[in-house]
Amino acid sequence: MATSTPSSPTIGEKDFLADRQRFWTGFTRFTVIAASGIAILLILMAIFLV
Repeated sequence: MATSTPSSPTIGEKDFLADRQRFWTGFTRFTVIAASGIAILLILMAIFLV
């Protein structure tokens, strides 16, 4: 039995790190926007529901 190797090219270390950095930047941006949205929602609820 012959073992097959993956046909996709290997990713260099710099490309891998750049991809991780793009992912982390997007994740932190989403987290900041989500937390800000929740804070604004809570402030608006405090203003209009009291």
